[in-house]
Amino acid sequence: MHWMKKFERLLKGHKHICFLDFEGTQFSHEMIAIGAVMASLDNKGRVKATKLPYKCYVKAHNKIGNYVTNLTGITEDQLKDHGVTFRKAMEGFKKYCGLAFSKCSFCTFGNHDMRILSQSIAYNFDFPKEIVSQIQKNYIDFSAFVSEFSKDDKGNPQSLIHYCEKFGVDIVGPNHDPSSDAVNLCSLYNAFIKDTSLVQEEYKKVLGKFTRVPEPVKPILNKLLNGENVTPSELENEIKKFLA
Repeated sequence: MHWMKKFERLLKGHKHICFLDFEGTQFSHEMIAIGAVMASLDNKGRVKATKLPYKCYVKAHNKIGNYVTNLTGITEDQLKDHGVTFRKAMEGFKKYCGLAFSKCSFCTFGNHDMRILSQSIAYNFDFPKEIVSQIQKNYIDFSAFVSEFSKDDKGNPQSLIHYCEKFGVDIVGPNHDPSSDAVNLCSLYNAFIKDTSLVQEEYKKVLGKFTRVPEPVKPILNKLLNGENVTPSELENEIKKFLA
């Protein structure tokens, strides 16, 4: 499977993935919550076992913002009563990962989580450098990966929830709850790795909408995608028409 070989390169030989979701403030994009699920993989890259999810609220230097509160349900009072410093949150996260932390990949859905991590560094001068560096250098954006093989009808990447629905994942928890989003991302990864036939069908749709296919190849590709037989002479004729 080409996509699994490509993902194996992203994994760098690691046999553990920690699926992550960060929530951040509306304007400063500081971290206000972490959700994570640590998973071990079998020799085919499938999820073999998972730990119970990790969730932690993180105190920010700036206000959460009404939009983020409405989206996530996280309030200033929650951070005041249950939040910890960014440093303690990162240290707690490393402890959750256990011995696998140093030989683990960290998987998010989209690159905004890494922006939140970077912004949190900027506001916390005592941040644990080794922990943050380990996450940054072993980070995988699963949204960028899966969207190469499956897109919406307009050729755009889809949300985590839409991909979960497409790949038959039973969605858990409220949307934008960090631990629930981490669980759903883990389940999406596993469904994607297992359902090769659905990935093939989705990739055929992507190929059909590919805009950079050379002009003479387009009609040939469309015939193939529609299950029709084509011959070398048909390609020759398309090339002749294109060059005429």
